[in-house]
Amino acid sequence: MSINSETARKVAHLARIAVKEEDLPALAGELSAVLAFMEQLNEVNVDGIEPMTSVTPMRLARRKDVVTDGNIQRQVLANAPDAREGFFAVPKVVE
Repeated sequence: MSINSETARKVAHLARIAVKEEDLPALAGELSAVLAFMEQLNEVNVDGIEPMTSVTPMRLARRKDVVTDGNIQRQVLANAPDAREGFFAVPKVVE
């Protein structure tokens, strides 16, 4: 697919990029090269290949999902700069 200067102008406008009139043909060429590369990627056979979530095969470290002692509300609220009625008190941000 080939991009002309008019299409390059529209893309630059949509991207909010100031491009001089004399630079539009070069931008059109670069955009055409990007689209040509994407067309090459479409030719790659990916049948039977699972999608990747990362380039390295690793799992994140996970903690065991176990019940802890709990009932430490008083200890947790001891760290709060302002606690009222068993809750953290924060400044009002919406009027």
